[in-house]
Amino acid sequence: MNSKEFSNLLLKNKFLVSDGATGSNLIQRGLERGSSAEHWVLEHPEKIKQLHMDFIDAGAEIILTSTFGASEIRLTQSGLEENFMLINKNAVSLAKEAIKNSNVLVAGSIGPLGQMLKPFGILDFQEAEDQYAKQADILSCSGVDIIVIETQFDLNEAKAAISGVRSVCDIALICSFSFDRGVKTMMGVSPTTFFEEMKEMELSAFGINCGKSLQDNLEALKELADATDAPVWFKPNAGLPKIDAYGNPEYDVSPGKMAENVATWIEAGASIIGGCCGTTPDHLKAISASLKAFI
Repeated sequence: MNSKEFSNLLLKNKFLVSDGATGSNLIQRGLERGSSAEHWVLEHPEKIKQLHMDFIDAGAEIILTSTFGASEIRLTQSGLEENFMLINKNAVSLAKEAIKNSNVLVAGSIGPLGQMLKPFGILDFQEAEDQYAKQADILSCSGVDIIVIETQFDLNEAKAAISGVRSVCDIALICSFSFDRGVKTMMGVSPTTFFEEMKEMELSAFGINCGKSLQDNLEALKELADATDAPVWFKPNAGLPKIDAYGNPEYDVSPGKMAENVATWIEAGASIIGGCCGTTPDHLKAISASLKAFI
C-alpha cells in the first residue's frame, strides 16, 4: 500500500483503530522477564498469533508485527542476530495468518536500534540508515501493508530510519515519537519540532506513542495536531506502570477510562487510535466501541 492508497483509506473510513501493546500483554501471558517478543516469534508463535487475533476481535483495523526490537543490531543484545531474517519474515507471516481474509492492515513495526548515534553514541548516520533499510526490506518484501517507525526520541535516528526505509520501498510510512518527558522526548524534542523536521519526508502520518500519563500524551497530541493537518497516529500508554509482587508491570488506567478519553483525543486531532504499554484487548475493545460512535 502506498501513501496515496493509505490516505484514501483514511479519508474513506474517517478514523482507524490500531492495536494495543505487545510486550506488556505477552508478559501477562507468560513471557519471561528479560526475554523479548522476538524470542516468542520463534519459540511460541501460536501466542504471538493469538494476541493479534485477540486485538482483531476487539476491533483493531491495524495490527503491528512483533518486530519492534528486530533490527539486526538490536537482536545482538539477546543473541538472536543470526535469526534476523527469519524473525522478521515469520512475524509478518503470523500477523497475516491472524488477519485471515479480513481488511485488517498489517503494519511492520520498527523500533529504535538500542544504540545512540554520534556524538552521543557510537553509531554514525550511515550505519543506522543501513540497519533500518535491512529490516524494512524484509518487512516490505514479506508483505506488510504499511511500516511504522515507532517510539523514536532522537531526530537524527528518526531521519536515518525514514531514509533507510525509503531507500528500499515506497510503502506508506508512519513515524511516531515517544514524548516521555511530558511533552518532550528524552533528547528534548517537542511535537512541533518533530513535525517541522520531518514535514518534507513523505510521511503518511505523524505519531505519538508510549510516553507518560494520558494527560501528558494529550498535551503532546494537541501540540502536534496544531502543527500539522496530516493524519496523527496516537497510541498512549494505559497510564504509568507499577510493579507487582512478581516484578511485572501493572497499569492503572482501566478500559473504561481509556474509552472515556476517545472523544477528547478525536477533538484534539487524532485520526488513528490504539494504545501502547498496558493496553490489553479489553482496553482496545472499549476504545473501538467508543470510536465507532464517531464514524
